[in-house]
Amino acid sequence: MKKFKHKHDWEHKETSLKMKYMQCKICKKIYEGSKCPTCDSKESTDSFKGRIVVLNTEKSEIAKKLNIKSKGNFAIKVR
Repeated sequence: MKKFKHKHDWEHKETSLKMKYMQCKICKKIYEGSKCPTCDSKESTDSFKGRIVVLNTEKSEIAKKLNIKSKGNFAIKVR
């Protein structure tokens, strides 16, 4: 178990574990917050299957097949 020097270090770690990731139903971007940073949609879900991390949209064959135009974390199937 990791030891923390200060109590606030543990509190920060504890709150970051509780943050919930959402997936945009429009562009499939995985994000934190109330709306998608990519397409500004508020249509989201917390249920998805599979994850893909796109680092280079120009060279990624999977990004081209899934029509992903920006780098980041994306859900493969959004429910």
